[in-house]
Amino acid sequence: MTTSKQLLSTLRAFHLENPEATWGELRDHLRSIAEDALATPTDWELLDAQGLVYSDIREELHMIACTASLTPPQAKAVELGRRIMGAAERRLQGHPKGLADIIDEIDHDKAYDRETSVSPSLSVGTPQAPMSALVGEAKPLSWEDLADSYMAEHSVNVKVSTLGALRTAHTVIGRAFEAVGVSDLSKHKREDLIAVRTNLLETRKPSTVNNLLATLSTVLKWAEANDLIKKAYTAKLKLTKATMSEREGFTEAQVAKAMSHANGLPATSWQRWGLSLLAITGARVGEVAQLTKEDIKQIDGCWCIDINENGPGKSLKNRYSARLVPLVDGAFGFDLTAFLEAAKAGALPSDNGINAMNASRGLGVVLKESLGEDREKNQTLHSLRHSMASRLQRGGIPVVYTQAILGHASGSISYDGYGSTVPVQKLVAVLRDSLSNAKE
Repeated sequence: MTTSKQLLSTLRAFHLENPEATWGELRDHLRSIAEDALATPTDWELLDAQGLVYSDIREELHMIACTASLTPPQAKAVELGRRIMGAAERRLQGHPKGLADIIDEIDHDKAYDRETSVSPSLSVGTPQAPMSALVGEAKPLSWEDLADSYMAEHSVNVKVSTLGALRTAHTVIGRAFEAVGVSDLSKHKREDLIAVRTNLLETRKPSTVNNLLATLSTVLKWAEANDLIKKAYTAKLKLTKATMSEREGFTEAQVAKAMSHANGLPATSWQRWGLSLLAITGARVGEVAQLTKEDIKQIDGCWCIDINENGPGKSLKNRYSARLVPLVDGAFGFDLTAFLEAAKAGALPSDNGINAMNASRGLGVVLKESLGEDREKNQTLHSLRHSMASRLQRGGIPVVYTQAILGHASGSISYDGYGSTVPVQKLVAVLRDSLSNAKE
């Protein structure tokens, strides 16, 4: 259930706490919100979480519209805010036009310029009646306080492409704290964090929850180090692999079946090459989606994909993700010559305006078509990466080679330092051996 504090947060976010605010002031602020939702990059792995945030805010605005006594400008702002949140959700689905249209609509709204006049500040303060009936007093040292302080100190060291994802994660965590009734982090206990974890698991995959818990732990450890809280209580909070293993890799027969389907698609099809690269390299969907012609390189006589973040809009999960992965001709019927010609002709996902989210959806459809009923519920597109990891493990491949191919951190300082320097020829030999039984 939506709490008074959540409603207060929404009121403040949309500058609705001041009943004397003019439409012009509210309109300008709403434009900033719409522009931020359109322009802020989002980590593709957190799209679902950010979509839930937009949906929650839209519902809270609906509650405000139904229960609060609103001035005419506030009523207009609430309705426009709901439209912006709906358009923001659609933007995450690959449809940014709705947000762009709303921004244009606001920019061309000259009729209300006549309303511009000196009015009370929109600064956050004690809510004025009749809004006060919706909200309660803020509690000391909330999660929002800690998260805002953390971001103020660290945002300069965070990539722009990561800022949006961090803000989303902080919002999701804050709502979990509110849901379990924890409002003062200075008095939190271990069981409070367990309750937050349980709440997050109700609607999210274990892997997503672990990402959120990592963010939670980072902020609380920072707060402890700066004497903002006595203790973080985050030790061993993340789910173990045994607990969270919701995905399993495909069998070799399943991969062969999927690749057979892909090989039958036209040479101009980005789906064909997108699925093929996932199967024979173990790369992440987001990594394949952002490959360009320039990223298909011949190194030491071997054709590779160069996974990097050199270019506008590119981002990697971490510093270990930057790597060269050789392409094995003939693996599961992969036609290297045809691929090189297709890449040159513009058949990569990026050539067709396909981002990570759209690639994930489009390739997921192709995978489903290829396997039909021959697929478990917990087998997803990402399971192709699990299959490569399992294939390398079964082959007894040293961890440094597996790390170099998959872009993993080993946890070892020596290995992590060495991983990016593994010669391409070594990786070619490893992949050829691992995929030797997967040639048609």
